Amino acid sequence: MTVRHLRIFLAVYRMGGVTRAAETLHMTQPAVTRAIQELERYYGVRLFERINRRLLVTEAGRHLYAQALHLVDLFEQMETSLRDWDALGILRIGSSIALGTHVLPELMLRFRAEHPALRPQVTIQNGGTLQRLLLDNRLDLALIEGSIEHPDLMAEPFLTDRMALLLPPGHPLLQKARVELADLAQCELLLREEGSAGRAFLDHVFAVHGLPVRPAWESASTQALVQAVSKGLGVALLPLMLVREEIERGTVCTREICDEKLERPSHIVFHRNKFLTRAARDFIALCRARAAG
Repeated sequence: MTVRHLRIFLAVYRMGGVTRAAETLHMTQPAVTRAIQELERYYGVRLFERINRRLLVTEAGRHLYAQALHLVDLFEQMETSLRDWDALGILRIGSSIALGTHVLPELMLRFRAEHPALRPQVTIQNGGTLQRLLLDNRLDLALIEGSIEHPDLMAEPFLTDRMALLLPPGHPLLQKARVELADLAQCELLLREEGSAGRAFLDHVFAVHGLPVRPAWESASTQALVQAVSKGLGVALLPLMLVREEIERGTVCTREICDEKLERPSHIVFHRNKFLTRAARDFIALCRARAAG
């Protein structure tokens, strides 16, 4: 078994078939098939099953994929480190939207000043997408709001933020002596899309209180939700760091929720099998300093 075998296996897994993998690798289909068969003989397992002309990965194949990703990456890191990769290479950083808007730019400015020749690649996505990219080794690390549940991901607490209740001017809840989470379940809820860290957090909080979540709007755009609230189309729960200016300008109003703080931690996240380069460790150190200060 060689690194070449693993690279071929990863291509077949990602492409979902031998033909597309062969095209990506600039190899013949028989050569790709032979490499997969050699891997299967070596380990004594089936990595793929062909059912109804479709190539389906087995449980053994999924297990090998999780390991092979990082074995191949570690090998490539070893090779490139001989050419001073930490100084001249690429660091792939992900961030969820709130942190990417208000925290990451400052961190990247400081990081680039300390590593002027290194080329960071930044991806801003929702939390669910970032976790999938980390699991597929398409990111080196990420800053993600909310909890991280996947056992293959390591999460170090970073900052704490809270969700703010947004109300249109003149909304009845502004006159209520106490606003509780149950009051919101009776309103038109305007929420972030499923898969986002903020939505996962709110779904969990409402479930703990035994309340249903039936959003009237779902959007990946914070501004779309803020504008909808300002027009009186409903109420929203969004990260305070993203909507503080709108609240201060009076575009929307806010109230404290008496029975739920809606506080959530953010995390520095990376794969537990990931080899962290010096540049990655330096970026994590900047995040720790930002959290401490």
